[in-house]
Amino acid sequence: MYEKILVPLDGSKVAEEAILPHVRSVAEEGRKVREVILLQVIETPPAWVMEHDSFQESHEAQKKIAKEYLSKIQSQLKLEGVNVTSEVLVGSAAETIIDFAKQKKVDLILMTTNVSSEISQLIIGSVANKVMRYSRLPVLMVRPPVKK
Repeated sequence: MYEKILVPLDGSKVAEEAILPHVRSVAEEGRKVREVILLQVIETPPAWVMEHDSFQESHEAQKKIAKEYLSKIQSQLKLEGVNVTSEVLVGSAAETIIDFAKQKKVDLILMTTNVSSEISQLIIGSVANKVMRYSRLPVLMVRPPVKK
């Protein structure tokens, strides 16, 4: 049913632990998933931040960390037989996810609803909400398990 799946990740262990079992389940052999695309979006900061010299170095470091993070997960999934690629993009998270999904002609966006810290919950919850509300593609939201 789903041939191409987009999985936005924020770099948090909580989101990773919540979403990867579902990625494996959906991509399980015999389900005809051709490709899983891992995506991390580096938020574009306000214009006044981009004017500072140290911004470029910091931004490049963020991209490098994101690429390494996704590469690790990509390698792990490939060992399990999943055809997976990864991308790091810069922009407004929700808009970038929706636009990228359309561009890549994905069949499903699979993402988490929130993460552990309160600030991240507000940001990621907002991103997940916007993606669910404005995407014309099916979106499967996975809530991270509550730790006891």
